[in-house]
Amino acid sequence: MSLEAAIARRFPVPGQAGDAIRERTLRLCRDHIASGLADRNCEQRLCSEEHTVYWQQFSEVLLAYQLQACGLKLSHAAEGPDFLVEHGGKRIWIEVITPEPKGLPDAWINHSIGNVVSLPHEELLLRWTAALKEKAEKLLGSVDRRNGDRVPGYRDKGIVREGDVYVVAVNGRLLRGFGGVIPELNGISQYPFAVEATLAIGPLQIRIDRTTLEELGSGHQHRTRVRKLSGAEVPADTFLDPTFSPISAIWAVDVDEILLLEEPRPMVVAHNPLATTPLLPKFLPAQSEYFADVHADYYEIRREDGVLAK
Repeated sequence: MSLEAAIARRFPVPGQAGDAIRERTLRLCRDHIASGLADRNCEQRLCSEEHTVYWQQFSEVLLAYQLQACGLKLSHAAEGPDFLVEHGGKRIWIEVITPEPKGLPDAWINHSIGNVVSLPHEELLLRWTAALKEKAEKLLGSVDRRNGDRVPGYRDKGIVREGDVYVVAVNGRLLRGFGGVIPELNGISQYPFAVEATLAIGPLQIRIDRTTLEELGSGHQHRTRVRKLSGAEVPADTFLDPTFSPISAIWAVDVDEILLLEEPRPMVVAHNPLATTPLLPKFLPAQSEYFADVHADYYEIRREDGVLAK
């Protein structure tokens, strides 16, 4: 199947809007392949009938488009993170991942109109923590569970060097509820999932005196772990752990073909307060950026406005 036919099948939207989406998507994909920013199997993956394979590849196309719209010059190597930006004497690596909706309730993913469905916030958060873990291991290396051998990461191979910026770009497109219609990056805390997954921010809670039943105060729960259905716990405080200091930030987005109609999509940046090489503020396109100001015995989450591509 040709790329043109695959995109026409993927977006059978009628009318002028559909024509615009198909034409712009096809042009963008062809330009991306010709630019040298794509892997050799990029076109094959864009033609895949598998929903997740297509979106994992198309996410790279869309994020390259966003970065170039900011005036950044990208390059791509056969081995290593997806994109490299050289700016101000720094090398900024960007590794893209689009988490699959594993473990999410069918009522959330394939929502039927008229049915009530709650936000599966813990299941969604686990998809974000899993995405970060996967890309952290790509950078730092891992241990093969089958034989115990060490699998080298980008740092071991000298691809990402000390002093380089490393950003994990997470596209939440496949995690949407209500049939994939409504983009959403925020979790139960009202902070982005990228913040919940890295800075131990849990739901809002009220403390009550058990004797008098009077309210003692309120605030966000300090949640360092999230429990899986299996009972295993996964960390939600990676940006408070020096082990992960080589990761500079998470660029959290929810992008799809609507971006090509010049409609903004949700984008935020969560900065690592312990990063050995921090990402400059307002370097990546985003509506909001989040920072953790670390004090002697506590830390505060600070939100600042970001800058979107023009």
